[in-house]
Amino acid sequence: MNANVLKLEQRENSIRRGKKLEYLTIGWNSLEAFIAVGAGLIAGSVALVGFGFDSVIEVSSGAILLWRLASGEHREKMALRLVGISFLALAAYVGFDALKSLWFREAPEESFAGIALASLSLIVMPILAGAKRKVAKELNSRALEADSRQTDICAYLSAILLAGLVLNALFGWWWADPIAALVMIPIIAKEGFEALRGETCGCADQCH
Repeated sequence: MNANVLKLEQRENSIRRGKKLEYLTIGWNSLEAFIAVGAGLIAGSVALVGFGFDSVIEVSSGAILLWRLASGEHREKMALRLVGISFLALAAYVGFDALKSLWFREAPEESFAGIALASLSLIVMPILAGAKRKVAKELNSRALEADSRQTDICAYLSAILLAGLVLNALFGWWWADPIAALVMIPIIAKEGFEALRGETCGCADQCH
């Protein structure tokens, strides 16, 4: 088989895997958002509702990457910018939500559904992020790499949510979750600005 044909076939396989991963991202995060917002409203948990809105942003990011994979490399820069904007939107929301929780001393009730959801997300998200990074490397896609980092951040937020819910349930430490969320903001914002500048993967000049 001609080397160019083989290379093209490998690339098409990578694109198909990338699309499957984004469909999985959209499906999982849609379910996650539905459960998190519902459980959050029932328990009066701002953290859970915020986590649900983070899942909505993840759905948007997945849709952006599907558009990029379907449109080809000429949409790479635009997709990367849109992912960067979604990072910054997430940072702004997490910051607002955390400060609001601290200001009004909003302590969530116990939510076993929230604890189960955060625990499961903590397992699923790192696996999904790793698979995305592998495909991003094969396609030399900064946008998909940025999206994989956003999936990583979803895992971090799952850990924060889990810690906040557990500490509040066990010790009544209502402030644990918003403080941890504030610590995450610089990390989220950094990824957003790097994506907007095209610095993700260190391949700013390799995607055409």
